[in-house]
Amino acid sequence: MIIAVPAEEKSLDSAICVSFGRAPVYCLYDTEKETSTFLDNKAAEAPGGAGIQAAQFLADQKIDSLITFRLGENASNVLSAANISMLKAPNLSIADTIANFLEGKLSSLNEVHPGFHHGH
Repeated sequence: MIIAVPAEEKSLDSAICVSFGRAPVYCLYDTEKETSTFLDNKAAEAPGGAGIQAAQFLADQKIDSLITFRLGENASNVLSAANISMLKAPNLSIADTIANFLEGKLSSLNEVHPGFHHGH
């Protein structure tokens, strides 16, 4: 299983980025191999639709779950269509968040918002 977490920097000690679509990088953690990879978010500087572009990028990476603080409705729809589960992020480091995930301590992200519009 591969889980994704929006990160502030390329480190397991990093904080989770509060902005899903505009996170600088994503940490992808493979639970079977116990390895992590950091990928740059090319949508972070998009003039609009960053959440949708980021969601499609992660779907293309074949992730199984996303752990994030909040998510826009359109990004949520993209992830749902790809059968990606969405979980509520705790206010912890990436490493501690992954540990919580593996221990089954995270809950589903049930609230989505209309999305934030860059520059408005």
